[in-house]
Amino acid sequence: MLAYIFRRLLLIVPTLFGIMVVNFIIVQAAPGGPVEQVIAKLQGLQVEATARVSGTGSGEIASGAKPRQQTGGGTTSKYRGAQGLDPEFIKDIERQFGFDKPAHERFYLMMKNYLVFDFGDSFFRDRSVFDLVVDKMPVSISLGLWTTLLIYLISIPLGISKAVRDGSRFDMWSSGVVIVGNAIPGFLFAILLIVLFAGGRYLDWFPLRGLFSDNFDELSSLEKVTDYFWHMALPILSMVIGGFAGLTMLTKNSFLDEINKQYVITARSKGLTEHRVLYGHIFRNAMLIVVAGFPSAFISILFTGALLTEIIFSLDGLGLLGFEAAINRDYPVMFGSLYFFTLLGLVMNLIGDVMYHVIDPRIDFESRGA
Repeated sequence: MLAYIFRRLLLIVPTLFGIMVVNFIIVQAAPGGPVEQVIAKLQGLQVEATARVSGTGSGEIASGAKPRQQTGGGTTSKYRGAQGLDPEFIKDIERQFGFDKPAHERFYLMMKNYLVFDFGDSFFRDRSVFDLVVDKMPVSISLGLWTTLLIYLISIPLGISKAVRDGSRFDMWSSGVVIVGNAIPGFLFAILLIVLFAGGRYLDWFPLRGLFSDNFDELSSLEKVTDYFWHMALPILSMVIGGFAGLTMLTKNSFLDEINKQYVITARSKGLTEHRVLYGHIFRNAMLIVVAGFPSAFISILFTGALLTEIIFSLDGLGLLGFEAAINRDYPVMFGSLYFFTLLGLVMNLIGDVMYHVIDPRIDFESRGA
């Protein structure tokens, strides 16, 4: 098993490198990079200032940051909206963002820094990428951890009950609940919760924004815990409703598959009780795929499933940070967070494979030539 883990750790290196290369090429090819973003803002300031000049008769432009106009003959620029600007001014902006170097050199320097977890500074927030990620972590970890735990605590017992009572009335009406939960997108359910319970139209029981109240520091320890869960109740519930359906059916189908196997019939023929057969024999085999998938499920919910929830409930987490970085072409935040979370995801996938062996030692990846 140790040799398998070592090989998987070595495989992380080319996998991570390939993901970074593909994303770097795609982002570089997309229009609207940071240089164009700055040019667009400066041109907008200049237009606004010119309008003020025309309206007031003043001979000065109100904006302090204005692009220098080119005084010579017209030349074309590779940046959209930069025609007519001084080429030296464009070069100054390129040097500011590191775009005075060719793409392959920028990628090499970026990966060299990432090896020591130096993600640089944000282009537009004047803070290090590491500090930004750390600041947003509490919100995303809260959403990801509690959502994953609740989904597992609800789905596993429900799936087992549905498998044991397959075809019964309970199985039929609970399947209806699962279908409805699977059909309703989480963000629509979040809006419904706001309308019903957050002062949208009916009840005003829960806060609408933030992770804590304004007077959080003044509260006692018990009041702080209560305030925290008071703020997290609706966001977590909106994410759970869309996530428990798939795991419930996975648990049910896994148990049904094991219930019909020969070893279960043999155990029953020996006079074992149904409880002993279910939890002494079936449970470990049926729960293998469910429990081993916990790390991957947590990573998926933590980094990909909370964006709309964070926006709707005004929670400043990693999902919103990544969305804003993509919109503003904040490359250090985009690539730094991509590198870190991809690395974390690859490690968590390895942990998931190891958990297969921990839960059932009969699974040996070495003997399978993995």
